[in-house]
Amino acid sequence: MLLVAASGGVEAVSFLALDKVFAGVMTSNMALLGMAAGRAEATGVKAAVLALGGFAVGVLVVAFYTRRCAARTTRWPGRVMLVLGVDGLLLAAGALVWGLTDGAPGAVTRDVLQAGAALVMGTQSAAMVAAGRAAAPTTYLTGTLATFITKGVGTGRPGVWVPLRFVGLIAGAALSAGLLKQAPAWAAFPSVVLFLAAIIAASIPLLKPPAGAEDEVDTAAE
Repeated sequence: MLLVAASGGVEAVSFLALDKVFAGVMTSNMALLGMAAGRAEATGVKAAVLALGGFAVGVLVVAFYTRRCAARTTRWPGRVMLVLGVDGLLLAAGALVWGLTDGAPGAVTRDVLQAGAALVMGTQSAAMVAAGRAAAPTTYLTGTLATFITKGVGTGRPGVWVPLRFVGLIAGAALSAGLLKQAPAWAAFPSVVLFLAAIIAASIPLLKPPAGAEDEVDTAAE
């Protein structure tokens, strides 16, 4: 839920304050590219390409790095946690740059921030896939919403955490959007705080492994 809320903040800054594209919703960005092509307009094409490229690179790198992870149902593998730690540092660096430019970075810096935000969303998405059943999507919730409604109708027992993730997404986006209006230089910082809180929460199970659980085997080091 905390990761989803952090993603909402990143999306708000990406769409409202950068170049009207999403950092983690590639379906929308591909649709934007299609609309630009259909109308023979170049507006927004570069930003959409940067977002698509950054996201794809992030997914590719993490998919390669976590390909031998042993996904568990109770906690996230060590490599997933390391990826999230790096993501947190990248978000913090981006927020610092955003703050130092008073929420109004130049053209080149905007492009770097756009690609970087998409990279973080891509690595986060891939990390959640690598975590298996211990995790859930945190950057795109369309499928989550469809599954939630379908299971709710079919079984009558929809999970409580799913709607809380929806609330988290809306709250994170609302917080950053509000700061963009009232205090632009601080708009990127809520996502950093939420992300770090998520990492801390995810680290709790690692402090006390389940009874009888085997240590994670890093087959790549053998």
